[in-house]
Amino acid sequence: MKDVFGSALLDYQLGRYTEDIVTSTSISVKDLLPLPYLFRNLKEMPVLEQEALSLCRGRILDVGCGAGSHSLELKKKGLEVISIDISEGAIKTCKLRGLDKAYVNDIHEMSGEFDTILMLMNGSGLLGNLKTLENSLVHLKSILSPSGQVLIDSSDIKYMYQQQNGDYIMESSDNYYGELDFHIYYKGESQSFPWMYLDFGRLKKACIAVGLSCQMIKKGPHYDYLAKLSCTK
Repeated sequence: MKDVFGSALLDYQLGRYTEDIVTSTSISVKDLLPLPYLFRNLKEMPVLEQEALSLCRGRILDVGCGAGSHSLELKKKGLEVISIDISEGAIKTCKLRGLDKAYVNDIHEMSGEFDTILMLMNGSGLLGNLKTLENSLVHLKSILSPSGQVLIDSSDIKYMYQQQNGDYIMESSDNYYGELDFHIYYKGESQSFPWMYLDFGRLKKACIAVGLSCQMIKKGPHYDYLAKLSCTK
């Protein structure tokens, strides 16, 4: 499988930065994703990410860790953090940045027990789609400690379908509007994969169905939010 994202991260880490990643989705035009942003420090992170990192405790699993910026901030605080990503390039980058507990792995294949599962930068995209959401949440629950928490952010992108008259026009009533095809482009290479932006209402409904509580922690400035999931008593 191509690893366009990982190649870009490695280039930046190894001093070969000459261009940025370009992204697009099935409902949006191409946009730049600056590589330096993926290597940001705590002060440069959005408020939702800062809030999530402040709530992390115990043994932490950073899912979809990318270049490892969140994991590095947690490590600085003396916390135990395990970083995973399906991108080999991302994990190589993490190791070069000093994260020795970084592994190529999918969240659905993880075992063990964690006090905090961290899923940032639209973490709901790591849970598959709406049909598989409950199964993914059941797995998260199985690797949470009894008092553990999942900290996850996402966005309600319904606004992208709103017309000037205020009506919403969806491409198909059969599919959830938050499920998109995501495309990345870098140095002549491209890669596409499905991605899900999940509104809070659907996240909470799925959590209740599998015995998880779902709490809104903070809303962001642009239809985004941070939520905390935990086992119901």
